[in-house]
Amino acid sequence: MSNDVTERNGMLIVVSGASGTGKSTVCGKVRELLPELGFSVSCTTRNPRPGEQDGRDYYYISKDEFTSRIDRGEFVEYAEVFSNYYGTLKNEVIEKVKSGQDVFLDIDIQGALQIQAAAEKDELLKSCSEFIFIVPPSLSELEQRLRGRASDSEVQVKQRLEKAKHEISFWKKYDYVIINDDLEQAVTEMVSLIKALRLATKRMPEDRFNV
Repeated sequence: MSNDVTERNGMLIVVSGASGTGKSTVCGKVRELLPELGFSVSCTTRNPRPGEQDGRDYYYISKDEFTSRIDRGEFVEYAEVFSNYYGTLKNEVIEKVKSGQDVFLDIDIQGALQIQAAAEKDELLKSCSEFIFIVPPSLSELEQRLRGRASDSEVQVKQRLEKAKHEISFWKKYDYVIINDDLEQAVTEMVSLIKALRLATKRMPEDRFNV
């Protein structure tokens, strides 16, 4: 067995979820339990907020530069939100996974589908990407959670439910599903899944076990 080869390429762990499922809470707790997970610094065209630093919180670039990078195919995913662009650089992800680091991305469905499309044209990205979707235990439970907030109007609750129904319809586009019925269990399942995925042979070099 050779000790001079990289054990494996890292993973790009893409996590999405339907509105109101607690995705951000689950992801936050997973990152606390797995602090070694890498974080991809995104690009944005908005101005820095007080306390934010270029290269740490975001790469702050102009709209002209952002659109030029879109044209050059440098993003694995991007979106326009309130007249500003946000995006994840392909190189930012690829360099980390090549070094064996796992990268965690908490993004919306649109972004995840863009990464899937990019992976079809990039063998390394395809072998390294794993897609996890978080869903509520049921729509009735989700409705109870939304109504329990008390801050949303009836119209807002119905809008959120309709949005969630639409988003849940994409679940088969993902590799794995986590049902967030109990927060602690959902976090445990995701941590266990990530640890298991680290054992996948498809991300190991052919000479990993040179016997």
